[in-house]
Amino acid sequence: MRLVVQRVTSSSVEVENNIVGQIDAGLMVLVGFGLNDTTKEVDYLARKLIKLRIFADENGRMNKSVKDIGGKLLLVPQFTLYGKVKKNRPSFHKALNPDDATKLFDYFVEKCSEEIEVETGEFGAYMKVDLLNDGPVTILLEKEFEDD
Repeated sequence: MRLVVQRVTSSSVEVENNIVGQIDAGLMVLVGFGLNDTTKEVDYLARKLIKLRIFADENGRMNKSVKDIGGKLLLVPQFTLYGKVKKNRPSFHKALNPDDATKLFDYFVEKCSEEIEVETGEFGAYMKVDLLNDGPVTILLEKEFEDD
């Protein structure tokens, strides 16, 4: 599972000229799932994302989480995070199939929503993502548990 986390002052997702998700201060997160991902990876990264301290405290240090600042999450599904480029054209054979990825994305949204307000993009849709990156601050989070 891969997350591209961007600290934003605002962000929105548009599908067919309609805003489907929108936040002010918080995190805009691109979410991708690999072939072996399960709810175990989702549980781990949901906890990690909510606790990620990349917002400034009163001393200007990155010491506060999105929850600490009263921010929101905008979660955007993006299978292209598992694109592999050998020549000039990406291959997506390491991305999880759409049916299973949709279920994991919905589960991820549910887990994050237990802690914080969440808006989302639309799985499988052509989306236009608008954001005002704050900093800019962009963090990559990734987790793949080995088979037990």
